[in-house]
Amino acid sequence: MPISPPNTNEILIDQKDRVLVITLNRPERLNAISREMLNELSAKVVEADKDPEIRCIVLTGSGKGFCAGLDLIDTSGRIEDDKATKEQGKAANRPARRLFDLRDAPINVMWHCDTPIICAINGAAAGYGMDLTLLCDMRVMSENAKLAAVTAKRNVVPESGGTWLLPRLVGWAKAAELYYRARTIDAEESLKLGLVNEVVPADSLMDTAMTWAQEVADNAPMAVQTTKRMMRMGLEESYDTAVDHLMVHLNGLFQSEDFAEGLSAFLEKRKPDFTGR
Repeated sequence: MPISPPNTNEILIDQKDRVLVITLNRPERLNAISREMLNELSAKVVEADKDPEIRCIVLTGSGKGFCAGLDLIDTSGRIEDDKATKEQGKAANRPARRLFDLRDAPINVMWHCDTPIICAINGAAAGYGMDLTLLCDMRVMSENAKLAAVTAKRNVVPESGGTWLLPRLVGWAKAAELYYRARTIDAEESLKLGLVNEVVPADSLMDTAMTWAQEVADNAPMAVQTTKRMMRMGLEESYDTAVDHLMVHLNGLFQSEDFAEGLSAFLEKRKPDFTGR
């Protein structure tokens, strides 16, 4: 079944066989994230992760930028509205404060998504936008793109998983350098640090990302998704616990139709046709 259309034109989707392309679509604002975009990005990732026909997601941006971060103009406008409401004596009618609930936010939805996500970084990724790239499993970067760890220049923090992800990707000292100095790094340095898998010319970006996505989609989906889940869980498990969990999943995979198909394809020297069963 095709993925349902977004409820806003600020997110575009394009399903190509077993790959879903999600495009941030506010080019006039360098794809700064609005509340509507947050909601729809989460919804489409969840929907794709539940769809057995989608085996890989590609996330990219339209126009010159990947994502300039959260829309600070939109955020400041909401703050001003809150102030005006209070000044008008309507504060008593406002809903009670609640604990943070980020279960449906993109930062948690993407982290818990078992379907692999490839980020095609077409332009600058700053703040929240940089965190979105780090949440993806693999990153292909245009030679013209940049990663901007500039939150300290805005008196905010990398609230979207960056302080957890970046030190694990590049080490404490380098993460500290990027965040504390609020550095912006180009594609060459991003590749050198291991923050991206490959740097390509701008006009080859989507072709490269789609080639990778199709290679992922051609493999056994249960094996790929289980591997991703075990890698994610393994970050906080002991070695013995991780190996035990892997063996439990492996026994299930041995009973699947795809295991028999993979074995037959190997013996017959042909490309396997995996169904996810």
